[in-house]
Amino acid sequence: MKIGIFDSGIGGLTVLHRALSYLPNEDFLFYADEAHVPYGTKTKEEILEYTTGAVEFLTKAGCRAVVLACNTATSVAVTKLREEFDIPIIGIEPAVKPAIAHANELSAEGGRGGRVLVIATPMTAKEKKLHDLVERVDSHHLVDILATPKLVEFAQKGEFNSPAVENYLKEVFQDTVLSDYSALVLGCTHFNLFKDTLSGLFGTQCQLLDGSEGCARNLAAIVEKEGFAKGECGNVTYFSSGEEVKDETRLAFYRQILERLSEMEKY
Repeated sequence: MKIGIFDSGIGGLTVLHRALSYLPNEDFLFYADEAHVPYGTKTKEEILEYTTGAVEFLTKAGCRAVVLACNTATSVAVTKLREEFDIPIIGIEPAVKPAIAHANELSAEGGRGGRVLVIATPMTAKEKKLHDLVERVDSHHLVDILATPKLVEFAQKGEFNSPAVENYLKEVFQDTVLSDYSALVLGCTHFNLFKDTLSGLFGTQCQLLDGSEGCARNLAAIVEKEGFAKGECGNVTYFSSGEEVKDETRLAFYRQILERLSEMEKY
């Protein structure tokens, strides 16, 4: 079967990377809306328009399920998309619940901090969906939320641990006591590509968590539950804002990102 994975840019490769480990024989269509990236600074109306167009494209291409591998798109559009399309639409959710569980466990053991920091795009950071999630699971008020918008731009350029990235992170965290945090939630799929740099700032005792694993696991469960025919090929076709990517330089860049994601698994 064909499965669509959609993101504003290359961050969705994080979910594709995990999904391939669960469903190695399925055919994936990866759609990056790079003509409109980043989504985090767009209006809700723009995000809904772009996301709806991408899902419509993927369904017309034969996808039996679509993953919104974008926290911002999920926050703004997932409810309306599920009403409009009659296929499974799988969203992604910041890993706030496991982060709080980890922080509580460390606090009980007398460990560091015990607080949780969620970094996200400006839209995700202010959207009701994230705040409702935090309110639902954060009974001890451990969670802080911080927007880090420029990380998406750095990721799209393939710039992950340059002096410019490090200086930017030091700037956005300048009023944050990093040692207070035992868990850092990466609330944008692009941010997974900075795990080594973030770990260097927060220290190895701060656990880095993201929603890609849970999202991929949810996708695999839905494929099993719906009884979709098992695939045989395991091909991945890449699209950029509705156009199939055939340029070898760009395809090589996507492959490099997938390789980097494998390296980031140790953090």
